[in-house]
Amino acid sequence: MVTGYGSPKKVLAKQEIKDVLAKGLPADILTDKRVLVLTPDTTRTCPLPLMIKALARIVAPHAAKLDFMVALGTHPPMDSNDILTLYGLTPETKAQLLPDSRLLNHRWDLPDTLKVIGRLDADEVAEISGGVFHQGVDVSINGRIFDYDLILILGPVFPHEVAGFSGGDKYLFPGIAGGKFLHFTHWLGAVVTNWDTIGIKFTPVREALTRAAKLVPVPRICISMVVRSKSELAGLYVGDTLESWSAAAGLSEQIHIVYKDKPFHTVLGTASPMYDELWVAGKVMYKLEPVVAEGGSLIIYGKHIRHVSRTWGDQIARVGYHTRDYFLTRMERFEDIPGGVLAHSTHVRGLGKYENGVENPRIKLFLATSISKRECNAINLEYIDPDTINPDDYKNREKDGILLVEHAGEILHRLR
Repeated sequence: MVTGYGSPKKVLAKQEIKDVLAKGLPADILTDKRVLVLTPDTTRTCPLPLMIKALARIVAPHAAKLDFMVALGTHPPMDSNDILTLYGLTPETKAQLLPDSRLLNHRWDLPDTLKVIGRLDADEVAEISGGVFHQGVDVSINGRIFDYDLILILGPVFPHEVAGFSGGDKYLFPGIAGGKFLHFTHWLGAVVTNWDTIGIKFTPVREALTRAAKLVPVPRICISMVVRSKSELAGLYVGDTLESWSAAAGLSEQIHIVYKDKPFHTVLGTASPMYDELWVAGKVMYKLEPVVAEGGSLIIYGKHIRHVSRTWGDQIARVGYHTRDYFLTRMERFEDIPGGVLAHSTHVRGLGKYENGVENPRIKLFLATSISKRECNAINLEYIDPDTINPDDYKNREKDGILLVEHAGEILHRLR
């Protein structure tokens, strides 16, 4: 059962949001339960402060415990003050609304925090991947979940390069997971390719996430948001994880995908300020690659981007950015590189061919960021001095084959 509704033409009033939450989270399923809420980090747009405060008022009076965990995936851990800011709280308001609640990080970087809960065997993996892989993989998750009776998944749903659409069970894997399953799903998505994944509801990776979630013994309710802006929702669905996510993904298809009649030879994507490293600013490429013409150019623009990746920078420096087939033809050289790193590399580099020792990406990719020319060249990306870029020069030039997309990274662009 799912409670909620949405529309591509309207936004939900604050009272409507509260009513959906109250109806979807009745007191009888919360009473005396230890509840853990999984939330996004700073790289996702949604009215998170509104939602946190609403849950505090709806859940806390009935639950035996109410804690929150930032589902980081493998993003850098946040300190306590940053989590307060993310949730729209101050020490004073937290003391009033959530006096006994813990605000937790998922510590994927500490192996002792993870617990293996099961395994997908080789035949199951072969079925999921369409025969691409035939190997078993362990499924691990943050061991703290066993301290709770109920998990609330709270997250927005957008087109996503690995899973097709974000949200739902993705807040378990990789949200609060780690280990081999995390890297397996990312590499699976990369082998399938971004083009054949993003904006598609049911994908091989989504199937892998659904099956892994069945191994999680703690009951869950999913609160799926369809975001219109940082402060507005177009839809909200509360209930069974798969059904809640599916309803939200259906609305996201109508809101978060923009169709163009023809490709562009030059596309400038200005990265949202919430993307402060290429690890997440690569989303500009994922969302815009489909509308760049063969042989055309995509520019990821953002002077605020100063790092390739704080977490995975050393590994990315070793392999650089390459097309999928570059890796597939020489996997023995990359056996010690996590699959998630290889996936990021090929997702950012995009489609292309690797034949007779020559790599031919479908499009040219430029960084106009604070990552230096020397570092760009070392990782196989082109460089443009960001000070030479004026986004206004790219505005209103679609007839010239030039497209400007501001705050790029969440809205998928496709050819009609």
